[in-house]
Parts: sequence; C-alpha cells; structure tokens
Amino acid sequence: MSAPTRPPFDGSRPPGVPPGRPVPLGVLVSGRGSNLEAILAAVERGELPAEVRLVLSDRPGVRALEVARSHGVPAEVLERRKFPERDAYDRALAAHLLERGVELCALAGFLRLLGPGFLEALGGRVMNVHPSLLPAFPGLEAQRQALEYGVRIAGCTVHFVDEAVDHGPIILQAAVPVGDEETPESLAERILREEHRLYPEAIRLYALDRLRIRGRRVLQLPET
Repeated sequence: MSAPTRPPFDGSRPPGVPPGRPVPLGVLVSGRGSNLEAILAAVERGELPAEVRLVLSDRPGVRALEVARSHGVPAEVLERRKFPERDAYDRALAAHLLERGVELCALAGFLRLLGPGFLEALGGRVMNVHPSLLPAFPGLEAQRQALEYGVRIAGCTVHFVDEAVDHGPIILQAAVPVGDEETPESLAERILREEHRLYPEAIRLYALDRLRIRGRRVLQLPET
C-alpha cells in the first residue's frame, strides 16, 4: 500500500498550529549575514514571533556564523564537497533542520540552488529574498543586471522557493528608485535596507497564518 500523498503547500502553517505561535525557524547562509541580523533583531524586539533554531552555512568562516553565535543561536557548517551528490547534500541540510524542529526555512544569502529533496522534506515551507523585482533579473548580480538594462525602478522580492531559480510565488516586494549616478554597489546597499524590512515582515505574516498560495499569487488574509 502506497503512502498517502501530501497535499501541495498552500502557504499555511501546519495543521493544528495556532496562528501567532512562534515559528521554529532555520536560516541557510553563505556570507555576511545581514538579513540574518535583521531577522534576529526583529525577534529580539518582539516584532517577529519566531525562534531561530539553527543557522546552517555551506561555507566555513563566514561572518553569518559569528552573527548567529553572538545572538546565542546554534550555528553549523555543512559543506557541499563532503557529499557525493547534490541530492544527498540537500537531504542532509533538511535533516539537520528537522532535527531541530524547524518549521520554516529562510534562505539569507544562501548561494546554492536547492532541489526537490530539500523542498519536499520541508513541505515547501522555504522562503528566499532576492535583490530585484522578480520576475526581472533573477540569478546573480541582479543589481548590475538592472543597471545595465537601464531600469528606473529596482527593488527586492521575498518569495516562496520552488525548484527553479528565483521563481516561486511572490510574497512581498519593495521598489527602490534608481539614480542617474547609481553604481551596482550603491544600489545594492539601498536595496539591502528594504530587504531588512521586508524579510522579517514576510516571516511575520507566515507566523500569523495569513499567507495563502493561489496559483502564482500569494494572498494576504486579513488580521483576526
């Protein structure tokens, strides 16, 4: 007899979890950890009902690991080169998170594409933030892409993750005007300030069970 099929993720919290209960959160990182800092600061200010259970990096020695530890959050390194196949690595990442009771995974500058094994293990409860107004300019160096294309408005996007690059249903977006003397570095810095505001808010909406996926759209339910 085959196992029952899990229904598609619709943006909601697991059955039986009361809205507003702090979300057990895992964060995947590869770099300096500024979005991680923003999430932890929002938690500590009481603005975000979440508990960061684990920070995982695919690279040793990155600043994000020190950010986590300075806030008393467990931080570990799991390097891709130690696994023969990508799927084995993805499943090991998921196993580490699930062992800590993680419900939602936030990608915060994590520079690897996650496969179906990871997404399936987390039940689709994975978010990412990207420094462009998706679907424009997915992938690396989005700010440079935007400047080279000549856009007047750039920005950032928080979205649920699927198997494609920067492609999943959009939760929140913020626009950032592009100045005439803009550089990729100056634009990246201004977009980052919006990321730090938007990412904790998207997680907060999830924690309150106010997100529902309908096709490509993510609806925000009214506050109760």
